[in-house]
Amino acid sequence: MGPIPPDCGLDPCRRLSLDQVPLEQLPPWIGIDRALVAWQAWQDSGSAVLVADAGTALSFTLVDARGRFAGGRIQAGLALQLRALAGGTAGLPAVAGDGGAAMAWPRATAEAMAVGVREGLVAAVREAWQQALHAYPDCRLWITGGDGGWIAERLQQAPAPCLALAALARLSPGPGR
Repeated sequence: MGPIPPDCGLDPCRRLSLDQVPLEQLPPWIGIDRALVAWQAWQDSGSAVLVADAGTALSFTLVDARGRFAGGRIQAGLALQLRALAGGTAGLPAVAGDGGAAMAWPRATAEAMAVGVREGLVAAVREAWQQALHAYPDCRLWITGGDGGWIAERLQQAPAPCLALAALARLSPGPGR
């Protein structure tokens, strides 16, 4: 899912490429990670899916019921937004944002930043899903990625932390294949 150092000892014959992910109408610019999680969610659902992958970026990938890429969105994730606030606004502190439950309306600046960004990400996922349901009434929401657990919890959804690994296991060429 990115550049592989030449001296890492991995067999290049087992590397998976975008054209090996069996989703239709995938644009050539989409990342292999997005393609893998979208395909796996679609395989597991048997219906249209919206995958919210919450990591450095919060990416949304929409797949219709026939397994065709239907579009997506990308926005800055939690840590990236917090770094942008601290770096681009005078007087705001650097904030990790990885704390647990916080007050809905904190008084301290750092906590207010973390809660604001977290609530914004939850709202973005909720709104994207509502829009996906409007286009595809049977659409299922899948939430994955490093920040996916707390977003899923806030939306009362089950997180799907292993979508990419499950897809890799199903699609990767094994020895002798």
